[in-house]
Amino acid sequence: MYHKNPTYRVFYLFNIAFLVLISVVCVLPLLHIFAVSLSGKSAADSNLVGLIPVDFSLDGYLRTFENSNFLSALRISVLRSAVGTVLAMCVTVLAAFPLSRNSKEFRGRSFYVWFFLIIMIFDAGLVPHYILMEKINLINSFWIFILPGLVNVWNIILMMNFFRALPRDLDEAAIMDGATSFQIMSRIYLPVSLPAIATLSLFTLVGHWNAWFDGMLYMTSPDRWPLATLLQTIVVVQDFSKTGIRFEDLQTLSNRSVKSAQIFIAMLPILLVYPFLQRFFVKGIVLGAIKE
Repeated sequence: MYHKNPTYRVFYLFNIAFLVLISVVCVLPLLHIFAVSLSGKSAADSNLVGLIPVDFSLDGYLRTFENSNFLSALRISVLRSAVGTVLAMCVTVLAAFPLSRNSKEFRGRSFYVWFFLIIMIFDAGLVPHYILMEKINLINSFWIFILPGLVNVWNIILMMNFFRALPRDLDEAAIMDGATSFQIMSRIYLPVSLPAIATLSLFTLVGHWNAWFDGMLYMTSPDRWPLATLLQTIVVVQDFSKTGIRFEDLQTLSNRSVKSAQIFIAMLPILLVYPFLQRFFVKGIVLGAIKE
């Protein structure tokens, strides 16, 4: 057997060691941020914290949860990610299923395929996009985070190829039993497409959670920012005037501890969601592959 071959064993051990090394490299920064968030002011400011908290303190988390701007941003990001992911996947599935049919079953298929490809390749630019959002009254609206990115052409193409790779015998059996197109999609295609849907849902969820530029561009008030925009202002720009953090707090707390606490809290939801969808990745990551 190939797994008893000495060359294969060496290759297998090398892969294991390489993956363990990558895992350690990915985990160590998270442990460092967590340790800094639990450390005291002098240790954090002096950069004396490694992977273990020094002068253990929960003040960074207490001040973070007392910050009304942070809680508002967290609520907006959670709501945006949940609503945006659900609506985007509904649109993706409803668009991908008819496009996966042939030209005889869907006469306008070629037109819509070219239409989606053209709008994916060509973009009018940021200024016309902003003017359009202003004309339809989406500036300072929660739906500015959802509607512009609702139709993700790349996800539609991936989902369409996944549907097209499924055996057509499923369609024929359902049609003989009198099923409609919607029933075929909802009762046959969706259950067998859960790996693809879960994978695209996670990508969409992470995209919404990490998006910060639209909040900076379309929201004029900090209390309407999503969490990623607030963190970008705190960590990158280091502008505390719009974040709800008081000057008195910075005198008794470490700036690094507060920022680390907020970064860790922002990472936590994705870290909690990812393990539940991990089991779908083996199948979902090969979208459009041949199915038996």
